[in-house]
Amino acid sequence: MKAPPGNHNAELPFVFINMAMTADGKIATANRRVDSFSSADDQVHLLELRATADAVMAGARTVGSDAVNLGPGPAKYRRLRLRRGLGEYNLRVIVTGSGSITPSAGIFRRRFSPIIILTTERIARARLRRLQTWADEVKVCGESEVDFPAALRWLARQWRVRRLLCEGGGQLNSALFHQDLVDEINLTICPRLFGGRTAPTIADGAGALHLDDAPEFQLRSMKRKGEELFLVYRQARCA
Repeated sequence: MKAPPGNHNAELPFVFINMAMTADGKIATANRRVDSFSSADDQVHLLELRATADAVMAGARTVGSDAVNLGPGPAKYRRLRLRRGLGEYNLRVIVTGSGSITPSAGIFRRRFSPIIILTTERIARARLRRLQTWADEVKVCGESEVDFPAALRWLARQWRVRRLLCEGGGQLNSALFHQDLVDEINLTICPRLFGGRTAPTIADGAGALHLDDAPEFQLRSMKRKGEELFLVYRQARCA
């Protein structure tokens, strides 16, 4: 499948984010006990996007849920991948700077496709060895923070990743935005209000201090289904 015009660096995959958020911009409640609130239509949308990706990536907190395996889902989506010239199953990538993920996470229970873990030099050696027994490969990229440009180049070179779908959470998204690596945002706005100044958003972290530091996106499409809005934004340099 041909990748759309994308990142200014040809060595990097086309990176697109998919997130659902409340009308007040939250992706979970302040206590993080509620993080699934979108409709069945949005769940279908998620699987449709996964069916276009070589790899699906998420942070350790996001994949800590039993329900999250980052896979392509039912057979009809796997057939769709094959028709597009992709493998039946996508690569699965977990990001954890300190190795804070448990072997009991649901993602490790079904080994239908390779699991890659991106981490940093601050991971303890014993934890690194444990990760190496759970995952197909562990890549150390960076000292205290993941060096995403290097990690994405490695994924493109070593694993032939051309389209990389990121499903959060907010800290991971923020790091990608900060390093100007996001080409497209797929955003579902849901008719709920969570509130809470500590409730996570689609881009947590330090954030931009000045307007000139904030990446600019352009609205490419907007669709309403029921009470939800499905928006697609493309990086201004990719438009």
